Amino acid sequence: MLFQNEKFPIPVPAHSTMALIEDEPEDMDPWDMPELKDTGVPWSALDTKGKVLRVFVSVGKIVLLLGFLYMFICSLDILSSAFQLVGGKTAGDIFQDNSVLSNPLAGLVIGVLVTLLVQSSSTSSSIVVSMVSSGLLTVQVAVPIIMGTNIGTSVTNTLVATTQAGDRSTFRRAFAGATVHDFFNWLSVLVLLPLEVATGYLYEVTKLIIDSFKIESGEAPALLNVITDPLTESIIQLDQSVISGIATGDPEARNKSLILKWCQTFTNTVRPKLENCTSPTLCWVDGNYTFTLKNISETYNVQKCTHLFVNVNLPDLAVGLILLTLSLLVLCSCLVLIVKLLNSMLKGQVAAVIKKILNTDFPFPFGWVTGYIAILVGAAMTFIVQSSSVFTSAITPLVGIGVISIERAYPLSLGSNIGTTTTAILAAMASPGDTLANALQIALVHFLFNITGIVLWYPIPFTRIPIRLAKGLGSITAKYRWFAAVYIICCFFVIPLFVFSLSLAGWQVLVGVGVPILVLLIIILIINMLQKRKPSCLPAALRSWDFLPLWARSLAPWDKVVGVITAKCCCCCKCCQAASDDQEHGVQESAEKNKKAHTAVYDNPAMSADKEVEDEIKIELKILKMTRL
Repeated sequence: MLFQNEKFPIPVPAHSTMALIEDEPEDMDPWDMPELKDTGVPWSALDTKGKVLRVFVSVGKIVLLLGFLYMFICSLDILSSAFQLVGGKTAGDIFQDNSVLSNPLAGLVIGVLVTLLVQSSSTSSSIVVSMVSSGLLTVQVAVPIIMGTNIGTSVTNTLVATTQAGDRSTFRRAFAGATVHDFFNWLSVLVLLPLEVATGYLYEVTKLIIDSFKIESGEAPALLNVITDPLTESIIQLDQSVISGIATGDPEARNKSLILKWCQTFTNTVRPKLENCTSPTLCWVDGNYTFTLKNISETYNVQKCTHLFVNVNLPDLAVGLILLTLSLLVLCSCLVLIVKLLNSMLKGQVAAVIKKILNTDFPFPFGWVTGYIAILVGAAMTFIVQSSSVFTSAITPLVGIGVISIERAYPLSLGSNIGTTTTAILAAMASPGDTLANALQIALVHFLFNITGIVLWYPIPFTRIPIRLAKGLGSITAKYRWFAAVYIICCFFVIPLFVFSLSLAGWQVLVGVGVPILVLLIIILIINMLQKRKPSCLPAALRSWDFLPLWARSLAPWDKVVGVITAKCCCCCKCCQAASDDQEHGVQESAEKNKKAHTAVYDNPAMSADKEVEDEIKIELKILKMTRL
């Protein structure tokens, strides 16, 4: 809406419109970290009572922060269990189709989709390890699946970033800090998957390592699980062998529930006795008894579990949906409260000290070492919490509020990728001796994949392409917030499902459809680069995309469509509310009219005439006052 001034007939936006415009100063970098100002009373200005009170409040905030962080981690664990209950058996069925898994692209997509279903790269990796150990998969076939699990696990912190969409600047930084992990994984796969198919690089190097060292089996440590298991296991416990059993083709596993009923069992193996011996090679006689070579295992239930759903007669899907709803509610609530507490705590000198420690580089000439120390810190912290999703989801709010920069969050995320693979290596070392080599080789493939990705996309500043891509996507999502949902749905669901469907149709269809699309994307990318750097090399028509319709080169028309749809949805809700309000208002008006008609019968005409005279006198007095002013 525009208004014109009488003296200066220039259209000026209305105040209501100006409030919606959030133009940033041209000289201001949107990626500069904000100053977290301390609005409280300085410490020196407080008396003894005030200082004691502030200390108690600060300690209380730290305790609350640790409590919310504990609930946040536990809710991620419950969320993983919920996804396994909802889609665990489907994940096992997907892994069972070996003919599809032999296609590297299909294997990659299956790794992504299964990790999305179970929300745990550790679970999907353990399924792959069990299939390799049982001989259903070779290590070469399992390598692309491991790459896919690396991509699928990065969706959690991207979803966490969407909870900070309230403020544009915070959302810009948070979404970029989360998607820098996504871009690293996707770019690493784009380079290493073709290299692996052509040369078998990851398989050959890890096989050489396994053959060179005599590694004895050990036991994987449980660090953070010691703290979180008492709460999570009191809510739900799952039988992980069911998913692995479905994947390995066990017919009995399909009819079992994923909810663990008996926490302690005893298995006894006996040789059955037969009265008649039909074959001397398969049985023998000992006294009055005949024994066979085939053993029979009998399992006895000793102790029942004590979690909440042990006696609930609901299907796995219903329990999974209940846990999914509750865990998401707790997850979002804890995240919002953590961000609020961090905003209240990280102010003034405290914020300055923390930001200086996290974002300051070492003095010249050792500045390059800082990033590698951040990688080691990320690996160590992930090893402690034993989950890359937990660590990256925890630092995403810190990036959003401006405590950690994007440039520092990138090496921390790379370190988390290494940390989660070291946990897998230790878990693989706990395997039995006959399956130790294959299990350890798969874990080393995961480790070498991330190490090679770091070598490709970190040492030289020019090669840190994920940071630039994440900043570009962060700027787009800050302007068009709905694009964050489009990105998540397309990158983690639509594109993997599209590639998977093409893989099911065969190599001919995959090549016939995929190659033209890939070539078109490469051409568009090259033209974009030339438009920015050397437009003179292009024909006049290709120096800009203005020849395309606006909807094909800009998100602005789509933003209007989304705005109209959102407005219509809101309008429908408001219309329903307004209709009910109008109906109630109409009932009230009809009741008032009936009441007035009833009382009008008894009105005195003389009294009504006096009232009209009084009203006229009041109006005249108001006019006199206004003329005096």
